[in-house]
Amino acid sequence: MDRFARLAANVLDVPVALVALAESDRQVFPGMVGLDDALSVSREAGLAHSLCEYVVNSGGPLVVSDARADDRTRSGPVVAQLQVAGYAGMPLTDADGVVLGSVSAIDSRPRRWSEREVEALADLAAACSAELRLRIVSRQAEQARAETAALLARSELVLRAAEVLAATTGVEEVRRRVGELITSDLKPAYVGFSLEPALSPSLTGARGLRRAGQSREVEPGDGPWPTARAARERRMVVVDGAEEMRASYGPAAAARWDELGFASMVCLPMNGTRQTLGALAVAWDSPHAPGLGERAVLSAVSGYAAQALERALFLDERINVAKQLQEAMLTDLPTVDGLEIAALYRPAAEQDMVGGDWYDAYVLDRGAGPGGDGAALAVTIGDITGHDMRAATLMGQARSMLRQADHDHPHGGPVTAVTALESANTSLGTELSGTLVHAHLAPAEEGWNLTWTNAGHPAPLLARPDQTCHHLDGHNLLLHPGLSRPRTQQRLHLPLGATLLLYTDGLVERPGNDIGAGIRHACTLLHDGADMPLDDLLRHIADRVAGAAPGDDVALLALRVTAPPPASADGLGAGRSIHGT
Repeated sequence: MDRFARLAANVLDVPVALVALAESDRQVFPGMVGLDDALSVSREAGLAHSLCEYVVNSGGPLVVSDARADDRTRSGPVVAQLQVAGYAGMPLTDADGVVLGSVSAIDSRPRRWSEREVEALADLAAACSAELRLRIVSRQAEQARAETAALLARSELVLRAAEVLAATTGVEEVRRRVGELITSDLKPAYVGFSLEPALSPSLTGARGLRRAGQSREVEPGDGPWPTARAARERRMVVVDGAEEMRASYGPAAAARWDELGFASMVCLPMNGTRQTLGALAVAWDSPHAPGLGERAVLSAVSGYAAQALERALFLDERINVAKQLQEAMLTDLPTVDGLEIAALYRPAAEQDMVGGDWYDAYVLDRGAGPGGDGAALAVTIGDITGHDMRAATLMGQARSMLRQADHDHPHGGPVTAVTALESANTSLGTELSGTLVHAHLAPAEEGWNLTWTNAGHPAPLLARPDQTCHHLDGHNLLLHPGLSRPRTQQRLHLPLGATLLLYTDGLVERPGNDIGAGIRHACTLLHDGADMPLDDLLRHIADRVAGAAPGDDVALLALRVTAPPPASADGLGAGRSIHGT
């Protein structure tokens, strides 16, 4: 543009030439020659009563011999400011003929412009207009490419949302995935959602996901907050600034807004198939006006989030019921004189990994009658196949049937009870399968006699005083409908100070790790913990072997011989257990 100004100055032999473009309240000079330092730096001036304004408003050229004397121009402040006398200006137009500004030649003395000079200035204006049109087309092309790229990216975001949220299984995973999706594309300061309080008190509230990895709480869905309005009115709610927040939601909400550091927020309802589940909130810490494209993307994501959330709430409820059922089946341990008994159960870290792990311990009739083994106590550790509600239900059935089998066959040993369980399983068609160790303990001189049968389960570990820990071999086939091979049982003596550990495979089996190494580690800890209370020892073993986030349920049952057994069954009574500690 400066080149066009120089051409105009040289061709028309004037001290000042301008390429001026008119805006709403000012004129800017992308091309100039001959102006003072102040204007050459700012390249702008007021538009009102300017010579450029006259050209723009009239839509045609303005040619005057002396602008100071012409009625059309003499009142303009620019005439005095630039010491304009002779003036010739030609309009600059876009492709539609709209006048954008002017090319002007300015002389400080009165001047009569020749026809040739006016034509030359008109030719320069036409060339300059063509350049401006090229720039406009180029800018429009750049904007179109940017908008196309943005639309493509947001279309990809919607597709990712449909794919990613379809695979979520829990409420917390839905929260995290929604935050990751929106943050990666729209760059907000906060993404979260508030659930309706009626859904579940434990799930209410929003959890923010910030670029810096911090989290901030937003008011729950029933408070004076945009999320509440979005959920209640089932529509998008946009808040732009603290003043709008104060006017619409009150001073307390405005104070909370300032505390959070928000500048703009969009809240969208998450509408389920039967009810509104809550609202999705997206906030920025600098002013942000979401366009139609962003609003459409956020609406689509909130819809997918509602579907995922509804499914997750259903799954979470089923998992919670299964866990409650499973934990309700865990036994209150009996108190037995001469034995210390403790148990521990830890669910898998993954919420949907509800299994059929269980332990049991109960008092028996002490084998009165011919053939009785004199057993006073039965103990079991087991793992039913599966990780769902059905597995937890079958675990409860197996536990009850095995108890019943022990009491229906008072003169049989553990193998008799397990065989009866299998027979009932086949006859009733319960189709339970899995593994277990079932054992009877009977009083003996200076200790207890242990008789057990193992149906495909990890071998119990035994630590005896002054001896290394070892595992009790002797496996039979696992429990399965239709299996009829005879089972065997083993027997050994537990002296004073001996500690027996029964456990499920969640303690020692992890992907990529050697199960044998896990068993040896547990055995070493059992031997080294001879002086630890059993409750503490079980927690120690679970922490060190299974870790803080086990991939499968872990059930442990331990017995330690602390004194010679009582002479009668009067020493047997109710006791305690540990659940998930």
